[in-house]
This record gives sequence, structure tokens and C-alpha cells, in this order.
Amino acid sequence: MKNTVRVVLFILGLSVLLFFFKQYLDGGIFGFLSLLISLSVIFIAFVIFLENRHPTQTITWLVVLGSFPLVGFFFYLLFGRNYRKERMYRKKYFLDKQTFLNVEGENDPRSEEKLSLMGEHQARLFSLAQKLGNSPISFDTSTKVLTNGEETFRHILEQLNRARHHIHMEYYIVRDDGIGQEIKDILIEKAAQGVKVRFLYDAVGSWKLSKKYISELKSAGIETICFGPVKLPFLNNKFNFRNHRKIIVIDGMIGFVGGLNIGDEYLGRNQTYGFWRDTHLMLRGEAVRSLQLIFLQDWYYMTNHSFLTAEYLSPQIDEKNHGGVQLIAGGPDNEWSVIKNIFFSMITSAKESVWIASPYFIPDEDIFSAIKVAALSGIDVRLLVPNRPDKRIVFHASRSYFPELLEAGVKVYEYQRGFMHSKIVIVDHELASIGTSNMDMRSFHLNFEVNAFLFRTKSTQKLVAEYINDLEYAKELELTSFNKRHIGLRLIESTARLLSPLL
Repeated sequence: MKNTVRVVLFILGLSVLLFFFKQYLDGGIFGFLSLLISLSVIFIAFVIFLENRHPTQTITWLVVLGSFPLVGFFFYLLFGRNYRKERMYRKKYFLDKQTFLNVEGENDPRSEEKLSLMGEHQARLFSLAQKLGNSPISFDTSTKVLTNGEETFRHILEQLNRARHHIHMEYYIVRDDGIGQEIKDILIEKAAQGVKVRFLYDAVGSWKLSKKYISELKSAGIETICFGPVKLPFLNNKFNFRNHRKIIVIDGMIGFVGGLNIGDEYLGRNQTYGFWRDTHLMLRGEAVRSLQLIFLQDWYYMTNHSFLTAEYLSPQIDEKNHGGVQLIAGGPDNEWSVIKNIFFSMITSAKESVWIASPYFIPDEDIFSAIKVAALSGIDVRLLVPNRPDKRIVFHASRSYFPELLEAGVKVYEYQRGFMHSKIVIVDHELASIGTSNMDMRSFHLNFEVNAFLFRTKSTQKLVAEYINDLEYAKELELTSFNKRHIGLRLIESTARLLSPLL
């Protein structure tokens, strides 16, 4: 199917041909504009219908276009175009896949042997992750859970100062504030010492990042690249597909991934949010190579420069048995919605418990059904979410799902201490996911994400302990009282829910 933009341009051209006729009928330019927009909306609706999207998405877009033609027209240009099948992202997907297969190769026989010792459903899960994400499971990687901003940035700053060969950083949000300045100063210092520093930031997430900040990095010899630059948002069909990853790789030996961006609010210094509850992960060993590959392929996508050499891809192997670690990248370039499908497999394979923490909870029908069925089956299903919004539409949309969850037996908790930003899934106290992906449609289908999947690691047990501790600062919702909330709130939630396929 042709690009939607081309179809719209064709309709605009057709409208021009009707210009003089419309001028004659209406005697003015407004009649022409009305005709142009109406025709464009009709053809966009036709295109959406033929794209065979999920029925919920199709109906939502048709309702928006039908109810608010002018607003819906521009909203579709900004958010609605299905770029998943576009040539540029397809090319990235196949290049990434081939690169991972060439570099990672087949699993080490020892890993295959240890994989065979897992339960059948667990081995099947990691095999699925390897097939969809092209990344092997490692049993030679140590991990450390970093709790909140103080511990996370203390370890990050410490490791940055120890860098000797290279520093690779990739972030959705970078702010020119206290912690942003501190990191910038270290990067400049390390570059002056001869360390190769590459810095990749997202154009939309970091749109407030000052030009001075960027110019100081570049002046110091730091290679600085903006991911997905947007000059004309309404005419740029990549605007809605953002790089939400948070990655640091140092000397190919140390890696960081998780929920924290670079900004003072992640240290609890923002008065609006107050205490910021978040979780990050530090890695050493074999799996750092997978994290490095994700960065290098994103860098290649933006610069056409490749660094697939031994100096970047030879991590020091720690052959102690640390449990299984697998790094998986997801994004709009992947036709299988890899992270969503792994989450689905984790939930449906659970024998005892499914514990989820997510600041933004807008599941698609597959995940929503899996969670409810798990709870109805007697599985201990818990959902931890914030009790205060940082994105109001998303917050209210999330709450619209709670009644059905509570009816199915899911225990829903609202975190009271501050803003809860951790992105965690724990199954049966032995499988866990930690990374950048939220439990929402944007992370599943639109954003470039990266998650670490853990099996029987010490980090898994720490995530379990911290989840239990977080519940001490949370209020459990009760169905009867929750259903008594004001009719105005319920109306807002229902409206936000209607828009959830677009968020």
C-alpha cells in the first residue's frame, strides 16, 4: 500500500483541480478549504480502513475524524500514520537483525545446557525472546539493581570517571540542569583525556536541551547526534516514533539501562513531583555486548558510521553463575512488537504470581486480557501505579482500566510517597523485566525501547524485595469505593480511554 502522505498529496492535487468549480459555486476561498479538508478526511478514513489495523484503532480514528474533521485531520498527520511498514524502518530492522546474528552468533553450548535446566515455560520464553529480539541469553553477566536517582547517578558518575577507551550514551531526555551539567563536565574531561565519547539524544524528548549544552559537547570533540530530528512536525511522519532508550556503555565492559533519564527530577529535586521512585540496572560481562550492539546500530542508523570491531564488542566475561540475562530491543521497526509479546508470554506462563509496576498503564487488548485471565485463574496479580499524574490524559486513561481489573481479582495499588516511575514485571519471583518500556501502547508499538530480562539472578530477588517495600507506601484500591468516584472523573476517564489507542 502506498504511503499515506502520497495519498493525501494526491487528494490535495485533485482538490486544486476542483478549485475554480468550487469558487464558482460558493464565491469564496472558505468553501474550497472546506471541500479540501472534507475530501482529505474521507480519503484518510478510507486509507485507515484498508490498512487493516486493529478494529479498536480503526474505529477510534474514524470517530475522531468524523467528529472533529479539522482537528482530526492534523492529529492524524501528527500521530496517526502507520510508519511501521515504511522502507526506512524496515531497512533498519533487517540491518540490526543481521548484525546481531553476525556478532552474537549461536549461543554458547554452556548457555544451551543451562537453558535446558529451566522449566519448560521459562525456556520457551527465552527462546521466544531470542527469536524475536535476535539476542542470546547470557549466564556470564552480573547485574546490580540501582534504586532511585541517588544510587543510580552515583554509580553512573563513578563509572564514567573510570572510563579509559570509550563512553557511549543514548537517552530520551537530557536536561541542562544540575545532574546534566555534572555529566557534561565529566564527558568533556574524559574527551580531553583521549576517551572516545559518543552522545545520542532524542529530538522530541530532549527538545528543551539548550544549544549551548550541545555546542559545548561538540567543541570538546564529543560526537553528538540527535535522533529523529523534527523540523516540520505536521509534515514529518517520524515525529510520533521516538527513541525512548536509556543506555550507557563504558569501555564495552559496563552497561546501564533502566527508567531514569538525565534530569534533576529523577533525583527528587523537582518540587512538583517530590520524591521520585525509579529503578535502574548496572551490568558487567557478556550481555553488555548486546547493549553495545543496540547503541551502535542506533548510531549507524543516524550517521551511517559503523564501529563493529573487537575494541567495542569484546566484553570481559565473568564465568560465575549469575543467572540468565537477556537484553532485548523493541521498536516500530520490529514487525512482531517484541517486548509486548515477551510480556504477554511472561504473564500467560505464570504459575504463581505476576507483579507489574508501570507509571503509564494503557494495555492493548492482548495484554489486558492476559492480565485478567491470569487473575481469574487464581494467579497473584498486582499492579503498582502512581497516584498523581505527570501526563493527565494518560493518567486518566489508565484509571479507566481499573474497574475491570479489580473485578477480575487484580490487586491495584497507587503509590503515595511521590511519583512512581519504575518499569518492572516480575513473574513467579524468578523471572523479571527491567528497562525503558512502559506497559502501554506507545512503548509496545511506537517507541524504540530496551529491556533486560532476568532469570534467577540476585537482581531478580532484589526487585521482589523492593516491590514488597514499595507496597508499604501504596494504597490498595477497593472496587466498591473506586466505583463511587465522581461522575465527572468517570467521564474524563472514559474520554481518555477512547483516545488510548492513539496515545
